[in-house]
Amino acid sequence: MEPTEPRGPHAVDVLPGIDAIPDALWRRLAPADDPLWSRAVFTAMERGSIGPDGYAYLVVRRASRTVAVLPLCLFGGLRLDRIVGPRERRLLAPAARGLPRLLRLPTLFCGHLLGQGHILGPERGNPDVGRLLVAAVLEFARARRLRTVVFKDFAAAELAPLGAALRQAGFLVLPSLPDTELRLPYRSFDDYLAALPAKPRRNARSKIRKFAGRPGLRMEVLESFSHLVPQILALYRQVMDRADQTLDEIDAAFLTALRPEGGLRTRLVACFEGDRLVAFLLCLFHGAGATGARIGLDYALAHDARLYHNVHYAAIRLALRAGCRHIRFAQTAYTPKVEFGCDLIEQHHAITHLRPLPRVLLRRFLPPALARARADALGPHGPAEPRPHHQESRQDPCPE
Repeated sequence: MEPTEPRGPHAVDVLPGIDAIPDALWRRLAPADDPLWSRAVFTAMERGSIGPDGYAYLVVRRASRTVAVLPLCLFGGLRLDRIVGPRERRLLAPAARGLPRLLRLPTLFCGHLLGQGHILGPERGNPDVGRLLVAAVLEFARARRLRTVVFKDFAAAELAPLGAALRQAGFLVLPSLPDTELRLPYRSFDDYLAALPAKPRRNARSKIRKFAGRPGLRMEVLESFSHLVPQILALYRQVMDRADQTLDEIDAAFLTALRPEGGLRTRLVACFEGDRLVAFLLCLFHGAGATGARIGLDYALAHDARLYHNVHYAAIRLALRAGCRHIRFAQTAYTPKVEFGCDLIEQHHAITHLRPLPRVLLRRFLPPALARARADALGPHGPAEPRPHHQESRQDPCPE
């Protein structure tokens, strides 16, 4: 813990990990219906090697009462060529081969590496707390020489209380890839299908028939899947090898540490051909919310058997049976997600560099690069319309 000097009625502490935050406090502050914000997910992130070199939590207190919490992820050398779009990656390829150190960016991410960004706590909308947090983030970044700072995937309403402080600190606010959310006001999967527009409904039934007509395939829902971790990671690798961007990558330690505790329920939608796993969708549940967190596919079968669509249909069935009001999927494959009936939830990054010259270059070159990557990812589905609301940039893993 690194306490700062009190600034006005508030003070900020830096906590080194989720274990330093009392469980009851985290449960009280975290979004009740977002499984990615369960304490168990943050514990698994810290125990795995999914990308960051370290984690920290800024905790704002008024007297002895915690009023805001902001998680941080530290990257000592984030690879630029792994987070830009394919066009920029081709331009950077000579440097990646000859001078790879030039493409390593010491970076601090604020929010959630795997999901939508939030500031937790009853005073998250207080502009004074916002100014304090932005100042503390910059102070933390300078102390650790993390020169690029990103508030990742925040809804506009959540960034608004930070607005003046972000502008004063030179942050650039840009649209990021929207999240995908399927609302579930249905009593059954048949009701869900019946509510789809005619063409998506016909397509869904066709894909379900094609899967059912493929001999030897079966779908299971598993509560325990540690014995499948090597097969899970092999299928996940097939998807990641085709990804446009790879900010994070789950590993065996993350999967092993991801335990159903503190209200989190974990299920693996698993598709087998005989005894061999050929597709999976890792599903998380908390409160009335569900998330299809990570997917893996055997591309030798994926298209003909419609594996991508059918593991998602299985997840929707599962969420409906669990009484969930919505299920979220990743920032990827927008065409099938829109066909599923998902809304696109607008999100933003706020980005700056601690040094003046790189900050000027960032302002010049980053907006068009992000706009191109966003347009390529969204295709005919962009721009997304902003919506009030109660993670990973990937290409379509199974284009139809």
